[in-house]
Amino acid sequence: MTIRHWRSLLFVPGNRADLATKTPRYGADLVVLDLEDAVPPAAKESARHIAAEAAHLLTTQVPTCIRVNPPGTPWFDDDVAGLPGDLAAVVVPKLESRGQLAQVAQALEDRPVVAGIETVRGVLEARELLRAPVVACYFGAEDYVADLGGRRTESNLELLTARALVGMAARLARIPALDMVTLDLHDEERFLREAKEACAMGYAGKVCIHPRQVSLARQAFAPSPGEIDRARRLLAAFEEAGGAVVAFEGQMVDEVVAAQARSVLAAAQNSDA
Repeated sequence: MTIRHWRSLLFVPGNRADLATKTPRYGADLVVLDLEDAVPPAAKESARHIAAEAAHLLTTQVPTCIRVNPPGTPWFDDDVAGLPGDLAAVVVPKLESRGQLAQVAQALEDRPVVAGIETVRGVLEARELLRAPVVACYFGAEDYVADLGGRRTESNLELLTARALVGMAARLARIPALDMVTLDLHDEERFLREAKEACAMGYAGKVCIHPRQVSLARQAFAPSPGEIDRARRLLAAFEEAGGAVVAFEGQMVDEVVAAQARSVLAAAQNSDA
């Protein structure tokens, strides 16, 4: 199934078929059956089979991916061997080097990959990692801070540079970047704040770990009615001036500002598609 949007990646434990079968009703752009963090070591083998069977049922309803365990772990090879053939992409966490990417591409026989950028080295090597067969990436904040030896704060200041670097690398690679998880499932205000920050930084969507976060992601990554209205009026004023610099509501508008307004309208059109 073709991936039309990347606003929300809904992760579900790969060993929970009961949860996986419910995912199409939530409206996520992609569903990811997770064999990594969501599954304890003792359940890895059984989760492989459960996820493969669930993926067969889901792929006709929603674009479906499986997240394998990282390359170099004892589970990676068997995870890859057990992948069904009808996935939208394979999510590979903790990619760190171009050599590792080449090994992954060979193991997956060049299937589309969603790359997890989750370590200090991964962030610094992001420009080398975001190339074929990678079709999208996500930033893993919790693993990154653990690898950094830093401390996680509500302000997210410790993530600012890494988030920006991943977003810029994805832009240069012309692929969508997905923002970090918001772990507090009940803090909708924080989820929206982080999602809007990510949108402003060029991210296309956000990783979701609970169904209630899906609608929040859709809301955050679509322009508001006020933003759409202002963009239309700004462009009308700019076009009326024949493309010359013009003042609009106290703001100087030139071609760069007009281009930003066009991006708002394009995002609105895509969100409705």
